[in-house]
Amino acid sequence: MFRSPFKRSKVIFGGISDRFLNRELSWLDFNERVLTLAEDPVLPLLERTKFASIFSSNLDEFYQVRIAALIEQIEAGITAPTTDGRTPKAQLSEIYKRIHSLLRRHEDLVADVLLPALSSEGIRIFRWEQLTFDQRDALTRHFDDNIFPVLTPLAVDPAHPFPYISNLALSIGALVVDPKSGEQKFSRVKVPNRLERLIRVEGDSFVPIEEVIGAHLNSLYRGMSIKSWFTFRVTRNADLDLEEEEAEDLLAAVEMELRRRRFGQAIRLEIQDQVPAEALELLKEELELRDENITKHSLPLDLTMLSSLLGANRPDLKDPSWPPVIAGRLSSADETDSSFFSVIRDRDILVHHPYESFVSSTEEFIAQAADDPKVLSIKMTLYRTSVESPIARSLIRAAERGVQVVVLVELKARFDEATNVGWAKEFERAGVHVVYGLVGLKTHSKCVLVVRAEDEGTRRYVHIGTGNYNSKTARLYEDIGYFSCDPVIGTDVAQLFNHLTGFSRGEYYEKLLVAPEHLREQMLELIANETDYGPAGGIVMKINALADQKIVEALYEASNAGVKVDLIVRGICCLIPGVPGMSENIRVRSILGRYLEHSRMYRFANGRAPGDPEYLIGSADMMPRNLDLRVEVLAPVEHPKHRAWLEKVFATLLRPDVNRFDLGADAVWRRETLAGQGLDAQQLIHEWVSEVQVRKSRSS
Repeated sequence: MFRSPFKRSKVIFGGISDRFLNRELSWLDFNERVLTLAEDPVLPLLERTKFASIFSSNLDEFYQVRIAALIEQIEAGITAPTTDGRTPKAQLSEIYKRIHSLLRRHEDLVADVLLPALSSEGIRIFRWEQLTFDQRDALTRHFDDNIFPVLTPLAVDPAHPFPYISNLALSIGALVVDPKSGEQKFSRVKVPNRLERLIRVEGDSFVPIEEVIGAHLNSLYRGMSIKSWFTFRVTRNADLDLEEEEAEDLLAAVEMELRRRRFGQAIRLEIQDQVPAEALELLKEELELRDENITKHSLPLDLTMLSSLLGANRPDLKDPSWPPVIAGRLSSADETDSSFFSVIRDRDILVHHPYESFVSSTEEFIAQAADDPKVLSIKMTLYRTSVESPIARSLIRAAERGVQVVVLVELKARFDEATNVGWAKEFERAGVHVVYGLVGLKTHSKCVLVVRAEDEGTRRYVHIGTGNYNSKTARLYEDIGYFSCDPVIGTDVAQLFNHLTGFSRGEYYEKLLVAPEHLREQMLELIANETDYGPAGGIVMKINALADQKIVEALYEASNAGVKVDLIVRGICCLIPGVPGMSENIRVRSILGRYLEHSRMYRFANGRAPGDPEYLIGSADMMPRNLDLRVEVLAPVEHPKHRAWLEKVFATLLRPDVNRFDLGADAVWRRETLAGQGLDAQQLIHEWVSEVQVRKSRSS
C-alpha cells in the first residue's frame, strides 16, 4: 500500500486567513468529498468504483494546472502571500501533505475494499501470475498480433539519450543486462495509449496491458536478460502559455502551444514501490524532480482505469436508470407538430438537465434553426463540446445551405483545446464565420442567438445556459437552460455578440449581467441591497466555486446585518461560515451525487422590490477568473412558473434531511447523512420532475 509519514494538516488561522480559506486546499477538500463517496458502503459498488476513478482524474488535473502554477511561482521567486496568508512555498508544502494522506486512503480503499468486493461479484483485475496456462497462452497470441507491433523499446546509454516521457503516459522501465558483457542498461517502453488499458480475459475478468507487456519483455530484448521491470508515469505542466497580443493567428498559436504542452516541465513522478534504487535515481535526475514530487504505489498506476469497469452489464451494482423526460410544453409541441419557435413565442421555456432531455430541447432548438427556411442567422458561443457533436453538425448544415452562422470558438478551454481547434477548422471549411473572442479573456458564456424572419418582422430567439453545448456531459452534468424571445434579452444578446465579434464596447446591458464589465459590481449591489434589509433579506447561491474576496467580504457584511445566506457550493469555497460576529448567518453545504451539480443559480429575496426576488441563472461562478478574466453571462428568470421551479430546486437542496457535506466554522467539511437514513436530493428532484411530467401529460 501507499504509505506516507504525513498526517492531515489542519487549517492555520492567522493574519487574514481567519477570514479566507486557501483556494488550493479547499479544492483538495472537494476531492476528499469525492473520495468519501467512494468509501460509502451504502452506494452501489460500481458507483463507488466510479468515484474512485474520478478522484484520480481530478488529482491529475490538479497537478497539471494548480501545482504546476505554484511551482512556477516559486521558481520565479514570488514570495507574496495570497489572501489566506500563505506564500506559494507554504501552500505547496501543505498541499503535498494533504495529497499524501489522501493517496493513502484512496489506495487502501481500492486495494482492501473495492477490488475484493468487485472480485466477489465476478469483476476481477488479474496480475499475470494469477492467470491460468490457457489464459496466458491466449494473451501471448494477442500480444504477438496486436501489441508487439506498436511497441518501441528505448535504451539509455551514451549513444541513446534519455527518451522524452510524455505527459500522463504510462511507461514500463526495465533494467536489462547483456549476459556477455554483464553491462546493465535502463530502457523504457511506452504503453500505447490507443490500446485498451484493461484487456478482457473472459467475462468481466481483465488484466492490465502493462502486465502483458511486462511478461513478454524478452520479445523486445532478445538475447538480453531482464533483471527487473516496473511501471512509472510522469505528470507535466499542461497549462497553455499564450501571448495573445503577439499572436497574428490565434488558431496557429494554440496549435503550436498544444505541441509544446507535451514538453512541459515534469512536476510529478508516480512509480511502483518495488522500483530499483538506481532506476529511481536515474529518473529523478533526468526529470529534475525531488522526493516530494514522487509518489510510490503498490497498485497499478493511473487508477482512472477503474472507469473501464463501469461497462460491465451489472445493473445490480449501479444506480437505477433515470431516463430524462421531455419538458412538458416541448412534449405537447412534438405531439402537435408545432415548431420550437412557436412554443417560445407562447412563453419562455426553462429546462433542467439531465432530468429533462438536452436532446429534445437544446439540440432540437439548434437543429430546427439549422433547417428552418425563415432563419437568417445563428450565432453561438462554444466553450466545450463533444468530439461527435450533433450541435456542431447542425451549425455546419445551416452554413452549407446559406444561413449566416457565426461561432465563437474558445480555443483556450483547458484540456479541450485540441477538440475546439478541430471544430474551428471544420467550421471554416463549411463557411461558418469563426471568431476566437477577445484578447486576454476566455469566453465562458453559454449563448445562442437565432434571428428569424416572421410575418410581424424579424424576431430574435435566445438560449442562455449554465452548461456547455456538449451532448456527452449534458447526460451527466446538472444544468439549466433558458429559451426566450423577449425583445430586451434578444437585444442584449445581440449586443454581446457584436462586442465579441466586432468593435462594440458592449458596456451596457438592460437585463443581462455580463463579466468582466460589470458583473462583480452588480452582484455586490445585489448583496448590499439585501444587507440594507437586514433580517428581512435573504441570499441563496448555487455555484461551483466561491473564491472572490470582495464577494466573500460582502457576504460577511450581509451576515452581520442579519441576512440569512445559504451557499450550495460544489467545489472550492474560501468563505468560512458560522463564525460568531463574522458569518453566523451563513450556511455552506455541498451536494455530490450521480450528477455533477454544475448549474449556477442565484436568488436575492428583495432584488427588484421588497418581496420581489431576483432570480439569475448563467455561466458565472464567484471566482476572480470568472469575474475578471472571462466573458460570463447571467440572465434574469422572471416568469412565476420558472421561479417556482428554481425555488423548488433550492428548497430540495437545502432540506435538513438530505445527504450533503456541511462546512463548519472550524473550516472542516463534514458529511451529514442522518446515520445512513438521509435522502438523496437528486433522486427527490428526479421524482418530482417525473411527477410534473405525468401531471402535464394527463392534463393535456
